[in-house]
Amino acid sequence: MKARIYLLFFFIQLITAMEIEISITNQELILIDDNGVIKIYKISSSKFGEGSKENSFKTPLGKHEIKKMIGKNVPAGGRFIGRVYTGEIFPIYSDQEIYVKEDVVQSRILWLSGLEENINKGKEIDSFARYIYIHGTPEEWLLGTKASKGCIRMSNQDVIELFDKVHEGMIVNIK
Repeated sequence: MKARIYLLFFFIQLITAMEIEISITNQELILIDDNGVIKIYKISSSKFGEGSKENSFKTPLGKHEIKKMIGKNVPAGGRFIGRVYTGEIFPIYSDQEIYVKEDVVQSRILWLSGLEENINKGKEIDSFARYIYIHGTPEEWLLGTKASKGCIRMSNQDVIELFDKVHEGMIVNIK
């Protein structure tokens, strides 16, 4: 019994030691733990720049946490509207330079909540109330450039992989 409790404690420590850093400058999401970098993913942040003001379509900076994880068993390319899987598999454009009119959310959602009062948490600047996510995008060919409307976009396969490595409450620093 003591061995099981020790193992449980050990695995909880491993999970809580990880965090995500998002580099706006490099358009990268970096999964790290106490030993260093686990993996670097290409992302797209907002084409409107950085900021927290409501309706600005900007990517908020600062310390966040993953508040909700949505889409565990949704297939790659699965489309969400209002955080609900529609049953539709939306096309993914990796090699074709096709712009999608709508801001399509695909495959997985990591819904972020700001942790810094008056920076990304609070009236008219709240990341959670602004529906700021890390999610899959059909415009994968744009990854590495600023292309979103505030969220952090990833390739569909990458966001599925990341989803399986993270947990609610995990820290996400956007710099």
